[in-house]
Amino acid sequence: MTDEITAKLILEDGTVFEGISFGRETSVAGEVVFNTSMTGYPESLTDPSYAGQILVATYPLIGNYGVPEAVLSDGVPDYFESERIQVTALIVSDYSAEYSHWSAKLSLGDWLEENHIPGLYGIDTRELTKIIREKGAMMGKIVFGNHDPGFHDPNLDNLVAGVSTDKVITYGNGSTRILLVDCGVKYNIIRHFLKRDTTVIRVPWDYDYSSEKYDGLFISNGPGDPKMCEATINHLTESLKQDIPIFGICLGNQLLALASGADTYKLKYGHRSHNQPVLQCGTNKAFVTSQNHGFAIDTNSLGSDWEPFFINLNDGTNEGIRHKSRPVFSVQFHPEASSGPTDSEYLFDEFLKMVRGED
Repeated sequence: MTDEITAKLILEDGTVFEGISFGRETSVAGEVVFNTSMTGYPESLTDPSYAGQILVATYPLIGNYGVPEAVLSDGVPDYFESERIQVTALIVSDYSAEYSHWSAKLSLGDWLEENHIPGLYGIDTRELTKIIREKGAMMGKIVFGNHDPGFHDPNLDNLVAGVSTDKVITYGNGSTRILLVDCGVKYNIIRHFLKRDTTVIRVPWDYDYSSEKYDGLFISNGPGDPKMCEATINHLTESLKQDIPIFGICLGNQLLALASGADTYKLKYGHRSHNQPVLQCGTNKAFVTSQNHGFAIDTNSLGSDWEPFFINLNDGTNEGIRHKSRPVFSVQFHPEASSGPTDSEYLFDEFLKMVRGED
């Protein structure tokens, strides 16, 4: 490439990497995290759970199949998890400006530029990932020239308020009504419900849904510290007083725990990969899962009516909870994962069986 423009990635421990720009040339700050998937960068970059984060792709070659056009199906765009890029910046080892795929409409660099997102390549992402894994989650900043934005911890912000819808949206016309509390929902969650004969009523994160008519309640994924979502927790606390099926994913898992009276904490590393193994408690069933979160439930704080549903086989942390006698459960991982794995997709069917009163 000609006229290469360089910028620095500076970590809060003082480590400096220099890379070549392939997106918007703007200085930004955020939390540096990584993703281990080999494919699926359009899905990852549009995942609202990455809001406020500088994403590092551990797979070396990124951009080789370009970016597809956003085509709506049932009101939801194919190939993307939200309506825009959600990451603060993207870091890769090797960027392919030349792309080849039947669905591609533009390059990854042009897509970043359109969305005002900086990207850097030519950085040793193996070394960068080792630093994050050894020292834990840390803040970072991308600096172009003398424009230093300073470090900023996005977990101090209410990130959910910035990625949630600001209005009620209805999808589909199925026989079962699912009320979806949008804390940063991934569109593939909506797709999974729609293909299972449901009507999805998507509401803002702080919406008072007590007067709405629905058959089941779903609490979505989302970014940041769950304790920032006080309004969601309060509404969910009231919902737990009713006999209604509830299902939560990722942030929804943590919010359900907080609403039940349990506690959450910040993980040193976080779980952000496409290959996290989890075990269903009380069984020998293990699943490979996709995950993207920096907080977890304190299992010891669960009330007597609750029990762990899944645990992480790498570090033993909580990966889900369920009520012992009522149709209420949640998981920390992503059963709807796109680009996969799909091992735990069956949980959507299990939830809808509860909603429909099926055996």
